[in-house]
Amino acid sequence: MEKFRTVLDLHLKHHSALGYGLVSLLTAGGERIFSTAVFQCPCNAAWNLPYGLVFLLVPALALFLLGYVLNARTWRLLTGCCARPGCGGGLRTFVVCAQLSAAAAVAPLTWVAVALLGGTFYECAASGSAFQARRLCPGRDSRCEVQMPLVPCGQAQVPEMQELHKELKAQSQVLGWVLIAVVMIVLLLCTSVTRCLSPVSFLQLKFWKIYLEQEQQILKNQATEHAAELAKENIRCFFESSHPKECNTPSIKDWQQISSLYTYNPKEQYYSMLHKYVNRKEKNQSIRSSQGDAMVPIFGFVDSTGMNTTPSL
Repeated sequence: MEKFRTVLDLHLKHHSALGYGLVSLLTAGGERIFSTAVFQCPCNAAWNLPYGLVFLLVPALALFLLGYVLNARTWRLLTGCCARPGCGGGLRTFVVCAQLSAAAAVAPLTWVAVALLGGTFYECAASGSAFQARRLCPGRDSRCEVQMPLVPCGQAQVPEMQELHKELKAQSQVLGWVLIAVVMIVLLLCTSVTRCLSPVSFLQLKFWKIYLEQEQQILKNQATEHAAELAKENIRCFFESSHPKECNTPSIKDWQQISSLYTYNPKEQYYSMLHKYVNRKEKNQSIRSSQGDAMVPIFGFVDSTGMNTTPSL
C-alpha cells in the first residue's frame, strides 16, 4: 500500500512530465513500427521524394492537430467563443495559442527526430531529389543521377552508388541530432525566461498548483452530487406529477465567467477564475477582464485544469 501511495504521489507531482514522456515514447514506438512494417520506398525517381516526405511530415501534422484536440485548454478557449463579443483577438489569445502550439508540438517533433535518426524516410525522399543528385553526383559515375533513386532499395547497378546510402543516412542522423539540440535549447531558454519573469516565488507557485488540484477535485465532486440531486428531483416529479423543489444552480453567465481564461492581477491574489468569481465585489460584476489584468505565460497551467483533464467530444 505504501509503494502504491508513493507511485501515486509521484504521478501527482510530475504528471505533466510523465505525460509528455509517455507521449514521446508512444510516438517513437509508432515511428519504428511505421518505418519497418508499413513504409516501402518505391525506388522511383518520380515517387521517392513525395513518398518519403509524406511519411516524414504528414504523421507529424496529424500528431500536432491531435495535440490541440486533446488539450483541455483548447476547448476552454473555443467553447462559446463565437457567441461572445470580442472573442478571438488580442494579445491574450495570441499568448494562449502560442502555449497550446508549444504543448502540441511535443509529439510531432519527437516523430520527426526519431524518423531522422532512423534515416529510412529521409533516405527515400533525398534519393529522389534533383537538388541532392546535383550535389552528390559530381565526380561519380555518369549514371549516378539515374541510379540514385534505386539506392534505398540496394538495387543500384553501379557499386560506388551504395556509398551514397551511407552518406544519406549520415545526413539524416545529423539533422535529427541538430533538431533535438535546437528543441532542447529553445525549451531551456523559454522555461528560464518564463520562470525569471514570474511575479510569484517558487514555493507559492507550488502551492498554487496544489490549490488548483484540490479545487478541481472538490468542484467535480460537488458538481456530481448537485447533478445527482437535480436529476433525482426531476425524475421524482415526473413520476409523481408534481412541481420540483427549488434547486439553486449557477446561471449560464456564472458558468461562462468561471470558464473564461485566467488573467493575473498583482493587486488581487486569486488562484483561479472560480476564486476570483466568489470574491467579486458586486454580484453582477464581470470578472473576465479588469484594469491591471495581464496574461502571464507561467500561469498557463491554471487554464489547463478542469473537471475532466481530457475533454469529451
